[in-house]
Amino acid sequence: MSMLMKPGAYNHEYHHKQSQYVVKEYSSSQEVRDDYQHKATVRIQGVVRKKMEEKYVREESMIRGPKFLARLRSHTVFENTPIKLFCTVEGFPMPTVKWYKDGVIMTMSSGRYLIEGNVGIHSLEIPRCSTDDTAQYTAVAGNVHGQASSQASIIVKRFKQEDESCVYAWLPYTTVMLPQIQYTKINITFLEKFGPVFATEEGSASLTATMTLNPNLANLQPEAQWYRDETRLSDSKWVKIETGRGVTTLTLPHLHKDDEGLYTLRMVTKGGIAEHSAFVSVADGPPPVPSAPGAPMDIKIHDANRDYVIVSWKPPNTTTEGPILGYFVDKCEVGTENWSQCNDHPIKICKYAVAGLFEGHSYYFRVRAVNSKGISRPSRMSHPIAALDPTEFERLHAKKLGGKLDVVSYHDELEAEGKPPGAPSGMYASETDRTYVVLSWKAPAYSSKAPMWYYIEKSIAESGAWQRVNTQVPVRSPRYAVFDLAEGKEYQFRVVSANMYGTSEPSEPTGPIQTQELKGVPSAPGQVVATRETDTSVLIQWAPPKEPNNLIGYYIDQCIKGSNDWTSANHKPRKNNKFVVSGLTTGETYVFRVQAINELGLSDESQESSPLSVKAALTAPSAPYDIALLSCDGHSMVLNWKKPLHSGGAKVKEYYVDKRRSGTTMWREIHIPAVKERLYKVEGLTEGAVYQFQVYASNLAGLGAASKHSADFTCDAWTTPEPGPAYDLRFCEVRRNSLVVEWEKPVYLGSGPITGYRVEYSKKGSSDWTVANEKAVSHRFLKVTGLEEGLTYVFRVRAVNEAGVGTASLASDPVIAKTLAGSQEVSCVVDEKSGDIVLSFESCQMSEGSHFVWKKNYKEITDFSKEIVIKTEGSVSKLIFKNAEKEDFGTYSVAVTNTEGVSSSHTISAEELEKMLALSYDIRHPVIPLKSDLAYKILERGRMRFWLQAEEISSNVTYKFFANNKELSGADPNKMGHDVSTGVIEFIMDHFTDENEGTFTCQITDGGGKAQSSLVLIGEAFKAALAEAEYQRREYIRVKEGPHFSEFLSLQVGDDCSVTLVCKVANLKKESEFHWFKEDTEIIPDVKPDLGSGLCKLPIKLFSMKTAGIYRATISDDRGKDMSQINVSGKVFDDVINKINQLAGASAAELVINCTATGIQLQCHMKYYTSEMNISWTHSESKLSHSEKVMIGGTPNMATMEVIEPTERDKGMYSIIITDPENTHKRTLDLSGDVYEKAFAEFQKLKAEAYAEKNRGKVVGGLPDVVTIMEKKTLSLTCTVCGDPKPQVSWLKNGADVEPDDQYVVSLDQGRFASLTIKGVSMDDSGRYTMIVQNKYGGESVDIVVSVYRHGEKIPEAKPTLTPKTLIPPKLPIEIPQPKTAAPSPAPSAASPTPPKGGRGVKSPTPTRRK
Repeated sequence: MSMLMKPGAYNHEYHHKQSQYVVKEYSSSQEVRDDYQHKATVRIQGVVRKKMEEKYVREESMIRGPKFLARLRSHTVFENTPIKLFCTVEGFPMPTVKWYKDGVIMTMSSGRYLIEGNVGIHSLEIPRCSTDDTAQYTAVAGNVHGQASSQASIIVKRFKQEDESCVYAWLPYTTVMLPQIQYTKINITFLEKFGPVFATEEGSASLTATMTLNPNLANLQPEAQWYRDETRLSDSKWVKIETGRGVTTLTLPHLHKDDEGLYTLRMVTKGGIAEHSAFVSVADGPPPVPSAPGAPMDIKIHDANRDYVIVSWKPPNTTTEGPILGYFVDKCEVGTENWSQCNDHPIKICKYAVAGLFEGHSYYFRVRAVNSKGISRPSRMSHPIAALDPTEFERLHAKKLGGKLDVVSYHDELEAEGKPPGAPSGMYASETDRTYVVLSWKAPAYSSKAPMWYYIEKSIAESGAWQRVNTQVPVRSPRYAVFDLAEGKEYQFRVVSANMYGTSEPSEPTGPIQTQELKGVPSAPGQVVATRETDTSVLIQWAPPKEPNNLIGYYIDQCIKGSNDWTSANHKPRKNNKFVVSGLTTGETYVFRVQAINELGLSDESQESSPLSVKAALTAPSAPYDIALLSCDGHSMVLNWKKPLHSGGAKVKEYYVDKRRSGTTMWREIHIPAVKERLYKVEGLTEGAVYQFQVYASNLAGLGAASKHSADFTCDAWTTPEPGPAYDLRFCEVRRNSLVVEWEKPVYLGSGPITGYRVEYSKKGSSDWTVANEKAVSHRFLKVTGLEEGLTYVFRVRAVNEAGVGTASLASDPVIAKTLAGSQEVSCVVDEKSGDIVLSFESCQMSEGSHFVWKKNYKEITDFSKEIVIKTEGSVSKLIFKNAEKEDFGTYSVAVTNTEGVSSSHTISAEELEKMLALSYDIRHPVIPLKSDLAYKILERGRMRFWLQAEEISSNVTYKFFANNKELSGADPNKMGHDVSTGVIEFIMDHFTDENEGTFTCQITDGGGKAQSSLVLIGEAFKAALAEAEYQRREYIRVKEGPHFSEFLSLQVGDDCSVTLVCKVANLKKESEFHWFKEDTEIIPDVKPDLGSGLCKLPIKLFSMKTAGIYRATISDDRGKDMSQINVSGKVFDDVINKINQLAGASAAELVINCTATGIQLQCHMKYYTSEMNISWTHSESKLSHSEKVMIGGTPNMATMEVIEPTERDKGMYSIIITDPENTHKRTLDLSGDVYEKAFAEFQKLKAEAYAEKNRGKVVGGLPDVVTIMEKKTLSLTCTVCGDPKPQVSWLKNGADVEPDDQYVVSLDQGRFASLTIKGVSMDDSGRYTMIVQNKYGGESVDIVVSVYRHGEKIPEAKPTLTPKTLIPPKLPIEIPQPKTAAPSPAPSAASPTPPKGGRGVKSPTPTRRK
């Protein structure tokens, strides 16, 4: 708009603007005449269009490509007549338009064509048409962001001549140039479809579909239309659409939750619509702070006016976050990046009136949600909206000036006599809210040039007292929003019109209009029902809430059964009461719940649905097909048919067969009950009659469609000597150049037994059949090789007997010679550990209900008496021969059901089987190879070490040592052990004597392997070994014998759960020293070890993982040193904990309740508690884990579990379970009813007291106990106080209030720094001063003793009397405020800028603090 005015200023000259005229000269052509009213409307629309360009400010962030609002239309005209094509295009920047005729750009040089363009309206005019103008015309609009085009055809006919003998005489001479306009149906087949998309805010997503068109005409392409929740989409900043030949893509470059919904692609042709849909889920992006809410969405602008707009939005889901406390609305003027907050405090409803806008300015708006944890990300910003009078364009008026001109101006620009306007009428409230009402009324008839405006008046209903609302800014439009109304009250309104000549009478007042009251959130939705949809989706339906309260939509949550881990299924409210939840895990069991939302927030959750396992819904099977006649004896026929291509998700259980005479229409069912197999003998037929048959299949879901009826079958007896047709041709092991075909034996055998089969194949579409096997095979399967990769084949089989080759079977279904992606082959190995022969196969495809079928020579294996085992885990199946025999050679195949033909085979020849049997025997009867046989070595103290070394041993090796066939014990003092890394196995005999002469043997077992080695020590060899052992023993005693451990370190657990390290030492003397160590750090025990008795003990206090480690004890003197070591970890630690579990569990007392300021705590007293004990807590049989909600811990004599901030959901049965290897100790408490109510009341009390203690008035520091000061000086007592709310401070002197005056100055600066200043102190000012700091949560008082002395006197000695602070209790009841969105100011601390703090007994006065 060209008018400018400072905000707040108003004058008549500004509104009484000069008329703005839009003038157009019409064509003088008499052939183009339109109704005058139509021309006036067109002119007004032109002015409106220009005004709209001023109203909406377009900037780079809102750029868009060309779009045709009105497309070209085809016309058929006679020659020598004019024609004009129109189109309307929009875009930013404004697109330019070029015109094409049959694909060639048009030029204006010939003068035959007139092209015009004005404000997006473009036209092409042919003043005088000729037959040469018959063509297809195209308007191409383009700007920097793309192009768009529109096409239309013009057909020019000749006038009829006098001679009408030829019915085609009126056609133009150049008939061949006429386009063929006829109905063309285009069939569209989707090749690739887009599926569900799961994305996150600020990401991007693309949906692409490829298709084939038949026929594919370059000039007749289908139109791709994209929809989100049935709202058509077009190119914008948020949506990009690209469509080419056979491919269309929709891209969402900047995802927000607004983009969530069901996306539908519709390919539109004259022949119909092909469409496909999928859901796009957009989850919340990372929050600015942990646990902050998600962003609001769907920002809408309502009732935009000159200085205000109304903004509404939808709330986010809060499945895992805390409840929403309110919202902040932000605005930003178009052309800037400065966002400002519109409301000072969070608003709780999803609608807000933003006032204080500047007329003519355009704005964006966005919303942020707030909870106790923080503020969310901002929503997607709204479209720009201008603060303008919405009825400005209604005042436009078109006036005929005569001739070819008309003028568009405003109604109030017409001349009229100077008089006040009439009274408005029909006032009503078009929108009501809690605090505002939007009023509308009908303007009076007005034709004066003087501007007219309105004054609105309000009155409390039935009071009769009227108050003018808009005293500052006149209203020019018949629509106004009255703000700042009281919630739930009734008002009446009326309006007065005015101009420079005066005011009208008031309009009729409205009836009582009541502002809305908050009704609360909706009630919870009703029953939720989940039903199967596909193998990854579920259909959820629910009953709407009984109290919708202006319902906006619903949020759906999902949870895996038993996990209690709820997640959002949708992140944008859904309006319908049903929703398809996608992206679920096949086979997993889920439960669902629903919440309703309105402007105030979310309702309570509905009841959970019944658990539902995700799998495809059952449907009836498709129709059987290819009904074949296998035999006929003149009175009966044997039929066979192929099973349905689609089973409907369940096994086909039954078939129903109908018959009819050929040429009739009535079908009759021919068997009851239903047929189980696909082979059926129809009896009771008439010889020579011709019959037709049809078959139905059924499963659990019901009866499927009927098959196509069979060919005509004549009931004549078969007498040919050759066999009848084979049937049930099927394929497996399809590869790129081979496959295996199987079939069933013919029913009709002919004149003799079948001796073989011949397989023939043909390329699809060809009539040439090729014989696959020149020599007939006796079995009913054949591997066909030599196929061409990628080609499609059909097969048939002929049976052979002595009479010749029989009838060919029906052709098989087509099969493509192509290896299935990911296909693997059967492997055959001998298990290295068990010696079993194992055939293994891993399937590249698996689906629900898939299972492996193993066959030998293509006959299913059903006999498992020969210890054949089939073991299947996941996608791997194994055929295991526990005890294979020589007769087990052959071809073994496996097929996987419910897949795309996954199968494979392996042939075991007799020679290969013989080798595998030999290898299996070696594995099952292994011999452990030895590097060295059993030998001996004499060690220190005369001990004898027997050892041998194997090539390799495992950690599971076992062994035994024997002496003269008597097993030796490895217990103390002997030792026995092994080293896996070296393969050494040893036995150390502590005392080698005469009795040990003989044979020593070691037997080893490792898995299935065994070994044995012996050593003979007799005669001279034994005597030499014995002499050496005795010598070493004597030498050790003579040289090295000293203090030593007679019993090494061990752990003992007492009945009181105390843990003690114990050992015994021997051969001590007075100088012997004993020391304890842990991890090389010496431990000084409280009680010195008792070396007199030799028994040494070290208590381990508070035994836990913190006390674990390597403990060591040493004993030493001048004769030597001995050491014992124990590693308190691993099994040793676990054994002690198990013993403590046993003792503590038996001593556990019943659960008791102890309430705290943070929650309700359950305590179980026992002898000892540590977190490493096997203790668990349960709530209603559900195991509890340590979290922010549940605090699990304890003290050394008590286990505790505290429920933080308990709610109704925390009621129920709580148990503590203490488990040891032998028993389980359980203690239970029912936290419900009166028990819960009393505990909850105590918790609330303690919580309030803790809150009061935290926030009561306190003296932080700064005051001394005693102050001595000389007379006539100034005394300043200053300190820092704190509290929330800020405390009040008062002063007492000797118990009486200190009254501030010129001498006594009391101050409290910033609510933190309190001071009492006494000017010119005198002897009368000595005494006890008391400072009282107090707020509604209580406070405290502090005493200071002031001693005044005269000049020249000795400073009296300060003798402080330590008086504790006196606490002041809070006011009851204690009120805990709701959490604020803004972080509270931190309490003053010692680091705050407080005055200098004097110590106790300060002799000089505290200096005054400068203000």
